[in-house]
Amino acid sequence: MRSAQQILAESAVIAVVGASRHPEKPAHTVPLQMRRHGWRIIPVNPYADELFGEKVYRRLADIPGKVDLADVFRPAEDAVDVVRQAVAIGAPAVWLQLDIVSAEARRIATEAGIDYVENRCLAVERALGQLTRLPAA
Repeated sequence: MRSAQQILAESAVIAVVGASRHPEKPAHTVPLQMRRHGWRIIPVNPYADELFGEKVYRRLADIPGKVDLADVFRPAEDAVDVVRQAVAIGAPAVWLQLDIVSAEARRIATEAGIDYVENRCLAVERALGQLTRLPAA
């Protein structure tokens, strides 16, 4: 299993399940920060059409193309279904944001052989590792 830092360093496309339309929420600010540092963010939200300059998809299965990381901003009870969807689309990693923990989601990811992180913030890990996907200046 890759570490959180390795997952971020090796991912280019992050699908954010539960991306928010509300700029004051972490589910908006964290994906926006990741986008500013060079990751492609694909928002997944059944109630929006566009976020972060990207088309919004209703579910992971609706996203055309490859997803490197499924990032989850949903309650723990929803994480199980999201992890199942991530496995179904072939995402190599799932990340449950800060304060989201699910033993069942972890079990599903582990049995499927995909990397799994829970209870950690993408933006914090990015900053700690001084990671960016932007070309060097």
